[in-house]
Amino acid sequence: MTTTFSQLLSALPDLIHVTGDTEITAPVVESDADLQPGGVFVARRGLSSDGHDFIPRAIEKGAAAIVGERDITGLSVPYAQVGNAQEDTGLLAAAYHDFPARKLTIIGVTGTDGKTTTSTLIHTILQGVTDNRAGLISTVSAELGSISADTGLHVTTPGAPQVQGFLAQMVANGLTHAVLEMTSHGLAQGRLQGVDVDVAVMTNVTHEHLDYHGSFENYRAAKGRLFEMLARSYRKLHQPKIAIVNADDPNADFFAAFPADKVVRYSINQPADVRATDIYYLPEKTQFQVEVKPVFERPYDAKMEYETPLAGEFNVYNALAAIATGYSLHFNPNIIWLGLESMAGVPGRMERIDEGQPFTAIVDFAHTPNALENALKAARKMLRFGKRLIVVFGSAGLRDREKRRLMAEVAARHAHFTILTAEDPRTESLDAILEAMAQGCISQGGVEGKTFVRVPDRGEAIYRACQMAGPGDIVMACGKGHEQSMAFGTVEYPWDDREAMRAALRGQPLRTLPTAPTKM
Repeated sequence: MTTTFSQLLSALPDLIHVTGDTEITAPVVESDADLQPGGVFVARRGLSSDGHDFIPRAIEKGAAAIVGERDITGLSVPYAQVGNAQEDTGLLAAAYHDFPARKLTIIGVTGTDGKTTTSTLIHTILQGVTDNRAGLISTVSAELGSISADTGLHVTTPGAPQVQGFLAQMVANGLTHAVLEMTSHGLAQGRLQGVDVDVAVMTNVTHEHLDYHGSFENYRAAKGRLFEMLARSYRKLHQPKIAIVNADDPNADFFAAFPADKVVRYSINQPADVRATDIYYLPEKTQFQVEVKPVFERPYDAKMEYETPLAGEFNVYNALAAIATGYSLHFNPNIIWLGLESMAGVPGRMERIDEGQPFTAIVDFAHTPNALENALKAARKMLRFGKRLIVVFGSAGLRDREKRRLMAEVAARHAHFTILTAEDPRTESLDAILEAMAQGCISQGGVEGKTFVRVPDRGEAIYRACQMAGPGDIVMACGKGHEQSMAFGTVEYPWDDREAMRAALRGQPLRTLPTAPTKM
């Protein structure tokens, strides 16, 4: 695609001054490693480095123009000084790709837990409604129509240029709708700037990422940026701006207060526009009735029965969010029903691993206190009388420290036996992390050696859990889900909880981590 530097800059609200203009023939990037000759390099300040320091290298690599926040003169290429380069990157990338989100119906999903499952449920329903012309950008992958793309090892929301590139590919592939999982980091860092949102979906907001945001109020406000985007987004013909809010969450009113053409609430316990009743948790599926208030522009049955292969009350909430989205967009209820029924699950989310063992093995991404509690409660409902729930999990280094105690307390209350292990310790002491978690177990009456143990190597921990399990028990490995690596120090080592569980079920621990015992 070809445009000019001045045309891209016309999308920015905080332009300070510009020197020169030129033709732009390659994408906007925020890393010189991604730069193609003829592209625009955006120099912004990061947590560990400053992009302005890489401007000379970007010019050497063929950057046609530079955008930054410093007052810089004397460059050999055009330069634009802006007020907030981080926020502007998405707008520039969107402008380069001719604003692809304006050509799609965009559904954004945010919340602490359930984002990926809810996004995937909505996407599955959309595929039925649009004859497979719906895209998805989640923490698992980007579904672009004819192809899928990896979204990274530990990346949540991809960078702004990558998001806009994905949306452009969707438009080129003839898609009509797109679902975007939007994390608090991605929203706070402006990675979703330039995405024109039509439907904003909130799952829940609980304790998470306070190490980055500093306070719960800041964390909630970051989530709220999705709902702010409704009012600021380009208004598409015949598409109202809709907010979908979990009425059972204590923060529901905060999200419902943002300007929108319509606010739709869903719930299990509170009065709402879409409400689940008569919930039955069966071994192979979950069944529930959905009561719908007459708030939509077309009539729906007042009550309809739904079912999903997904387990647990939290997945009923995820399903309700998807149903409420479908009703709000006037989808056929039967197609919504088929979408819910057909989605077997999301990789690493309550995913059953079967190697012919006489007990149930599950891998789940639960890495917050709330998510872990929901996952363990769901597993307890699947247990037969007299059987045990054994859980393996850790807590990440250089992240929210309070989670370590809180998650261990949750496990002590809901699991019969807990194995504390590694989960991306990064440059922190793994022993110190495990000690903090052990104290959480002890505070709830846990006894080391009887109700919990510490096993630093995650492969060995999952193996021991499987060795302990008897017929009818449930073994859960929580915290990593679909992720494909684990960070020790500054190195990412190959790791997949699902492969570790399979190896353990076959009788051998997976040994890809530096904590693995030396082979005898």
